[in-house]
Amino acid sequence: MVEIIDDFLVETALGFYCRYGDFYIDPKQPVQKAVISHAHGDHAVPGNRNVYCTAATAAFMQYRFTRHTQSSYFIKGFDESFDLNGVAVTFIPAGHILGSAQVLMVFKGVRYLYTGDYKLQEDATCEPIAYVKADVLITETTFADPAVMHPDPIEEIKKLKAVSTHIMLGCYALGKSQRLTHLLNTYCPEKTVLLHHSMLPLHRIYDDLGFVKLNYEPYQRKSLKEGRDKVYLVPPMTFNHYIRAKNVVRVFASGWKRLQRQNDLSLYISDHIDWADLLTYIGQVEPTEIWTVHGEGAHLREFYSDRMKVRNILKG
Repeated sequence: MVEIIDDFLVETALGFYCRYGDFYIDPKQPVQKAVISHAHGDHAVPGNRNVYCTAATAAFMQYRFTRHTQSSYFIKGFDESFDLNGVAVTFIPAGHILGSAQVLMVFKGVRYLYTGDYKLQEDATCEPIAYVKADVLITETTFADPAVMHPDPIEEIKKLKAVSTHIMLGCYALGKSQRLTHLLNTYCPEKTVLLHHSMLPLHRIYDDLGFVKLNYEPYQRKSLKEGRDKVYLVPPMTFNHYIRAKNVVRVFASGWKRLQRQNDLSLYISDHIDWADLLTYIGQVEPTEIWTVHGEGAHLREFYSDRMKVRNILKG
């Protein structure tokens, strides 16, 4: 019988800290040793001295943090184990965005699995999620609610086929915009995908490191003043700035209902798990305990109340 260490990973002001290996996972402020699950801004910050991550995550961070103090990157492949002060760490594909990883940590025979952000839905632009067994599952709970069910992204994107007017499509620049580009290329091939300038460098990294060809054009000032069937992908700030844009259909791709309000058409495409996929994932991992982060774990605690220990991660 393995002995689980209750404070193996704790949440601190700096991020999730493993004092047994003396490293942080997805720190919120610069630290000496940072294990980064993926390159979204709420998981990857500049200024860490030593960064352990996948190749794609390093590429995104190095592009975004060029004006900051140079970090030392230790790039690790998926399924490649490395040692941090006696803790064996392995990156497992998370299926969230290109290069995203679950972090498997093995210490004194106990397997602790930190999910980071992850999804089970098919996404040709990134590595598909992989499943490993763990004694402790440390999972995000962004949409851990039985009332949340993400629709089929293919059926969602096909809703745009019926719109011949130009579309302003709000989405996050890293991960979501590349996924949407591929979905549009594949299921709405008559649409021309136009990119906001901030998305172009990230698409080019996907072109270099990704798995599928992305067809897109840079947005020009006259792009939406002529023709038809154009979809202009813009980041959230631009989308919100042009709230009164004329002659375009406004759409925002997200799993959050609040981000669908006041738009001309809803588009529920999320890069996080919903309730059903969370239960499927837990069934694959077969943990003894579940520790929750990034959301509300009350529904999970109630669901597993007579079968498994479920709690929030401890505060350090």
